[in-house]
Amino acid sequence: MAPDTTVLYDRRGPVAQVTMNRPEYRNAQNSAMTYALDEAFYRAAADDDVGVVVLAGAGEHFSAGHDIGTPERDAHLSFERRAGLWWDHADKAGAERRFARESEVYLGMCRRWRELPKPLVASIQGACVAGGLTLAWVCDLIVASDDAFFSDPVVRMGIPGVEYFAHPWVMPPRVAKELLFTGDRMSARRAYEVGMVNRVVPRAELADATRDMAERVARMPRLGLALAKRAVNQAEDLQGLHAGLDSVFGLHHLAHAHNAETTADPLGGMDVRRMKES
Repeated sequence: MAPDTTVLYDRRGPVAQVTMNRPEYRNAQNSAMTYALDEAFYRAAADDDVGVVVLAGAGEHFSAGHDIGTPERDAHLSFERRAGLWWDHADKAGAERRFARESEVYLGMCRRWRELPKPLVASIQGACVAGGLTLAWVCDLIVASDDAFFSDPVVRMGIPGVEYFAHPWVMPPRVAKELLFTGDRMSARRAYEVGMVNRVVPRAELADATRDMAERVARMPRLGLALAKRAVNQAEDLQGLHAGLDSVFGLHHLAHAHNAETTADPLGGMDVRRMKES
């Protein structure tokens, strides 16, 4: 799929909707999608007519996470970098390649998207798994359908969690440990109970409920919203989020390096099929 169709952009009034568009792969995030998301968020930030941004996924699922095995997986390709100053990964090998790529594509981009100076609302249905969580967690508000579920099963790979490790900030620490230790799915209702989700609505009402919330927020003054968002983000960082992301990113790559030395590959020999069967 060409990069210009991997993500769709549509503005209606003050709300810009950014839609991941790989439904045949449950919106698994290849690099083409990640960089297209980056471009869409820049576009929304620069448009004075946009007050709020909605992030959605086409089809039955929000996102099954990072692409670890579709025919269009493109982790070996080079893209124009701007989320960080690490060098290009495409011509590197080993831990250097993986660390450089994930510093840009996963941690770096997610951090910048969290700082988008306009409210970002996630509209989640079906699966929100592993890398899907990173996209949901950089959003300011989350509206989920009653059939949505959340999970971070990467401990099955011997990895402590996804690259953007916000787990202990978006849910209580013991709930975060349960999510990680078991690899189980968390229902939308449970996510609402622990404060990770703002609203849970019937699947048929998800698009309208998300848009209603976005339009309500968009009526607030633009600068007031930007400053309120920064205030809450700064409070989270004072509670350790920024430093925590850095520290766990290092553990994440320690796990990749250990897997590369002791198993078939940096993912511990786990592919999409084996992850589903575990």
